[in-house]
Amino acid sequence: MADVKPTRSELIKLKSKIKLAKSGYKLLKKKRDGLILEFYEILNKTKSVRKEMTEKFKEAIKKINIARIVDGDLAIKSVSMAIKNKPNVEVENKNIMGVVVPSIKSENVVKEVLERGYGIVNTSSAINEATNSYEELLEYIILVAEIETSMIRLLEEIDKTKRRVNALEFEVIPKLIKTMNFIELRLEEMERETVFRSKRIKKNR
Repeated sequence: MADVKPTRSELIKLKSKIKLAKSGYKLLKKKRDGLILEFYEILNKTKSVRKEMTEKFKEAIKKINIARIVDGDLAIKSVSMAIKNKPNVEVENKNIMGVVVPSIKSENVVKEVLERGYGIVNTSSAINEATNSYEELLEYIILVAEIETSMIRLLEEIDKTKRRVNALEFEVIPKLIKTMNFIELRLEEMERETVFRSKRIKKNR
């Protein structure tokens, strides 16, 4: 290491790198903290929506079982085959702190009886109630899919950002500072050696 002869320009460049690394570290920490806050907000929403979806699922199972008893499986299958206005689901993107997450838009999920496309004269109220329950359940399934996919994307970004923050904090910045300290000490030694040589030359003259 003693043979290494650094320069002042190298030291200036290194200090600039350290400043940039520290600035990047602060920004990434802010991003990580913001993402974590967003994640917990969505997590709380997910718990609530999932609970409601579970209740809708139980209700739908209950209603379809009643319809099977009242009308039979053949009648239910016939009605399901006659439905024309199927739900329309479109997936778009939205941005949460630089993370692209899905935004699911749905139409014609919950419909009025006359909009379903099957005849209502020979259809029992049990089938209509079961159909309505499953349409409501589908709305919650779509919502949960959007929320949980957003959570997964945010978790991935949080993990990536945390790794970058840790790398800067525990590896990159300490190594740069260690190198800077070495260069500063080496430059001081070189300056002392230069002064000493100058004094010896003057003395010999």
